[in-house]
Amino acid sequence: MSEKNIKRKPYVKMIIMGIISVALYAMLLLKQDVINQYIGRGGMYAFLPILTAFIFSFVHGSFTGDFWTVLGIEAAKKRKEVK
Repeated sequence: MSEKNIKRKPYVKMIIMGIISVALYAMLLLKQDVINQYIGRGGMYAFLPILTAFIFSFVHGSFTGDFWTVLGIEAAKKRKEVK
């Protein structure tokens, strides 16, 4: 087996995304009064909850995917049916 076929586990990326995820949740909880003021303004500020949801989804999803990869749990590969 060559070294190119060996997949390295994303420990560093998992840790970085985990730290960013925790920081985002902490900021959301600690600064919720400021965030509510901006969201309550209406107009273009109405897109802030949607943007916030996308950011949280991306960061937390990336962390979770890397977490399961580090643990060695991968999605099952679909087999092609032979007819």
